[in-house]
Amino acid sequence: MSNGHDHDHHDHNHDEPAWKHHGVRVVHANELDINTAQTPGMNRAAAITNAKMGAEKLWAGTVVIHPKAKTGAHHHGPVESVIYIVSGKARMRWGDQLEFTAEAGPGDFIYVPPYVPHQEINANDNEPLSCVLVRSGQEPVVVNLDIPMVEKPEEVSWVDNIHPDPKKAGSGNEPCA
Repeated sequence: MSNGHDHDHHDHNHDEPAWKHHGVRVVHANELDINTAQTPGMNRAAAITNAKMGAEKLWAGTVVIHPKAKTGAHHHGPVESVIYIVSGKARMRWGDQLEFTAEAGPGDFIYVPPYVPHQEINANDNEPLSCVLVRSGQEPVVVNLDIPMVEKPEEVSWVDNIHPDPKKAGSGNEPCA
């Protein structure tokens, strides 16, 4: 005989709502997943995904760009992105030739619309750029693009033992005038 309900009143957990164990969930810093789509020059770590949490409409994680580094040009397909700057200084370039630029610092939000070619740059030579990233889909779509970089090399130079500082003339052995 039906009592008009579609659930079992004899369930031993009948006093516990379903969301007690499947509601709010915390992802601790040491539980982030680095097995996610990557872009050269940047390290992403996933926190909220479909596989990890059952998220259907969001993907969230962290991203770190090391000092003096910049990503390759890329876009995220049909996905919208929001970047929150935790620490450091970001320079964003976007457009068909990455011709537009803007900067953001701690506490700032950056919105990246679907299919917009862009490049994230750590505009600080001495500290990492640390961000929280949220996307409008659980799949971390990354489409890396081959766009000639139009940025002047002295603006953000990658200087190491292979890449000399473009601001210094000659082989580096002569004094600069």
